[in-house]
Amino acid sequence: MSISKMPLFQALSEKMKWHQTRQSLLAENVANAETPGYRGRDLKAFSFADQMSSVQMSSVSTTATNAQHFSVAGQGADKFGARKMNSFEITPEGNAVVLEDEMMKVAGNQMDYQAATAIYTRSIKLIKTALGKA
Repeated sequence: MSISKMPLFQALSEKMKWHQTRQSLLAENVANAETPGYRGRDLKAFSFADQMSSVQMSSVSTTATNAQHFSVAGQGADKFGARKMNSFEITPEGNAVVLEDEMMKVAGNQMDYQAATAIYTRSIKLIKTALGKA
């Protein structure tokens, strides 16, 4: 099984995609701040709970064939919830774009994205260390 198919990494990948999509929308809002009649847009908030509820965990059980041996039987790696990327819900933000507010959102979005990538990177390093490959 690939590391990227683990539920935690799938959720973090989806979160990073959400931040990338949000950054594009915020950039559009800033670019069109002085366009008459333009209404700013933003994404619906990302929820890890919703992401994790769609992931089905596989169960692993042991079977003793000999008193001194054991084997592991599972349901296969495909049960970790490989799925298609959801499209994110875009919501209208209001009647006008305030540049200061948009720039604060851009900065916050960037910090959140960096936090998600740091967690992703450190989790991979932790797994490599546990496997003795670091």
